[in-house]
Amino acid sequence: MKTGNLYGSCLITLLAISANLAFADVEREVNQLQTRWAEVNYQLEGKSQLSAFEELASAADRVTTANPDQASAWIWSGIIKSTYAGAKGGLGALGLAKASKRDLERAMKLDADAMEGSAYTSLGTLYYSVPGWPVGFGNDDKAEELLLKALALSPDGIDNNYFYASFLINEKRYGEARDYLGRAQQAPARPDRVIADAGRHDEILKALEDIQGRH
Repeated sequence: MKTGNLYGSCLITLLAISANLAFADVEREVNQLQTRWAEVNYQLEGKSQLSAFEELASAADRVTTANPDQASAWIWSGIIKSTYAGAKGGLGALGLAKASKRDLERAMKLDADAMEGSAYTSLGTLYYSVPGWPVGFGNDDKAEELLLKALALSPDGIDNNYFYASFLINEKRYGEARDYLGRAQQAPARPDRVIADAGRHDEILKALEDIQGRH
């Protein structure tokens, strides 16, 4: 009886260690996607950027295939594809936008609140960036609903505030946009995302310049 209990305890311990190691591997892979995305998005341009995004989207697909139950992997796959679509532009990017939407919706089914509501933010941004029916799935009402859900989860986050401000600019609600851009500027720094934070702050400043004097 004691031997059986000891064996059971050892087995449980080994399973827990294996689970922790597997989770660490997923975190490492997702962090690699995150870091490379920042480099490609903010440090590359033109054909080099498009080629790098294509490689990164393929890498993200490998991560989600290996880890289908990890919301963070699907979120970053969606972010990468949506950013790639934005860099590519035109109707040719619509397929990427639809693929991003599928990935983000998959993440939300697993854990809608993961990464401080990043799936809400990214999907909301897609909804106001993509053309509406019959060309695409764009919907400004749905976009605002999702962006506000993200803000409810993380009201001080730089991305949540910036992207809601971008939506407000798109809607010509400039006074409100300035408020949220200001909140984005005051967001706590992310020590593990130095490149992304620097790039985002540049985008915030540009947005403020673009709407200067508008009401």
